[in-house]
Amino acid sequence: MKYSFISIDQLNIGYLEWNPDSTDVAVLVHGWPDSAETWLGTAGHLAAQGYRVLAPALRGFAPTTFQDPSTPRTGALSSLGVDLLGFIDAMKLERPILMGHDWGARAVANACGIREGVASALVMLSVGYGTNDPNQAISLQQARNYWYHWFMATPRGGLTVENDRYTFARMMWDTWSPPGWYSEADFETACKAFDSPDWAEVVLHSYRHRWGFAKGDAHSDLIDAKLTPAPQLSVPTLVLHGGADTCNHPDSSKGKEKFFTGQYERRVLEDVGHFPQREAPKLVATEILKFLEAVRPNP
Repeated sequence: MKYSFISIDQLNIGYLEWNPDSTDVAVLVHGWPDSAETWLGTAGHLAAQGYRVLAPALRGFAPTTFQDPSTPRTGALSSLGVDLLGFIDAMKLERPILMGHDWGARAVANACGIREGVASALVMLSVGYGTNDPNQAISLQQARNYWYHWFMATPRGGLTVENDRYTFARMMWDTWSPPGWYSEADFETACKAFDSPDWAEVVLHSYRHRWGFAKGDAHSDLIDAKLTPAPQLSVPTLVLHGGADTCNHPDSSKGKEKFFTGQYERRVLEDVGHFPQREAPKLVATEILKFLEAVRPNP
């Protein structure tokens, strides 16, 4: 598919689009290490049901670019939410459905935390809510799963991300889900997003910042203060988590109901790993459409 582009504050955002003439809109945000093409299968199912689907590339991921060389290449999770709000405004979208995987799940949740009522529904894949706080509680098992977070906080990890990014990304793809789930062509397409000159800097800052190993900029610090502790959300929310996810253990998304005042559902997808939208796109689309029918009966 061919990318289109739109400018917001700081960024020129590249995005994929399906069914552009529909007025019922879903914005799908990818994670790390991945690209907007992660949604190809799921987006096709949603578009077939009449949804206009938009899948933007995150900051630091090609073909999205920074407008100004002097702009800090922050990867703060709050900045991802701000970028998404800028995209929604620039595209003149009215209360779209927001869906995200991994980094994208944090982006869509943060957008809802920053601006009440921005979305008509929220879908988070492979991530539980409330992961902005560097002091968040995590189990020892999850700390072990996050070895790559701690590795990227070291100089050696930084060099690996800069100089051996494709091998590093493949290690995640090979170990976060049951074997045999992706094709070489899919991986090569995703790697094109890592060719951005800003990718390594944004990635390293993101993982270092979220644990307090790097400072944010003045704007992201203000937004972080609004998102810490995590605010309650009133938007109807669905969480989908692979039962075989060895990056974020399925238990890491349990027990989040207290953060939601609207309808909240969580479903574990058996034998699915960290990339549900790639591994089981039809199942993911079916679960999403079923949820949307229940919470948005007259879209």
